[in-house]
Amino acid sequence: MLNIIFFGGLVLYFLSMFLQFAGMVFRKESWTRIAWFLFLAGFALETAYLIIRGITAHRLPLSNQFEFAAAFSWSIGALLIFCYYRLHLDWIQSIGIAAAFLIISYAALQPREITELMPALRSSWFGFHIGSAAISYAAFMLAGGVGVRYILVEKKNSDDTSLEQMDHFIYRLIALGILMLTITILSGAIWAEEAWSSFWTWDPKEVWALITWIIYAVYLHLRLNRKRRGTFLAWYAILSVPVVLFTFIGVNTLLPGLHSYGALDVLNRLL
Repeated sequence: MLNIIFFGGLVLYFLSMFLQFAGMVFRKESWTRIAWFLFLAGFALETAYLIIRGITAHRLPLSNQFEFAAAFSWSIGALLIFCYYRLHLDWIQSIGIAAAFLIISYAALQPREITELMPALRSSWFGFHIGSAAISYAAFMLAGGVGVRYILVEKKNSDDTSLEQMDHFIYRLIALGILMLTITILSGAIWAEEAWSSFWTWDPKEVWALITWIIYAVYLHLRLNRKRRGTFLAWYAILSVPVVLFTFIGVNTLLPGLHSYGALDVLNRLL
């Protein structure tokens, strides 16, 4: 049942992305409207999936790479829906739908077994720390997507009034992302001290989270103190996304440590 719900959401995300881009290419507004409703249906299925999985596992569904990827995808969807209905940014549909589909597709490639939460992770910081990380990654991902749109629109018409709106929106997304990443790092340090008696262990995940934070802090410095705007910062937002993805995927794959799920499974067996 859980697999049906998950892959149902995945298929709806794909159909939504396909119709969204087809509607843009052929200028069919009715297709983009259908794409949006398909996305909302897919988001509802993903929400239901995470809720049911959490109830089944008797914990928040955030304990492994699959669950975090699903939460990452869900966070992108939630931010997209907020931006569409609250900020009335209809042009963000194609960006957010594609990003959500990309991440949930990665999740589909991961093992989906429900496992018991290891003792070191049974903490009140669990959801706070990992949930804030998912939101921060989602904000950075969307910021990069808006950066791509900025570059494309600028090439067509450098006087387009939407450029200033997109530039400011990239800034707002990155500000949200770095706020949530700051919460992630600080809560992780407190949690690590409780679990392993050390605030900072130079674990690869910790190091790359800090690198990611520094990269986006430089963005804020350039914008707020150096008054940089426009194309340069749009490219900066785009080129920063691979760092986020490496922190999310590459570290767990290439740089095993306390935060890699294979290492956590071994530690769980030892405990």
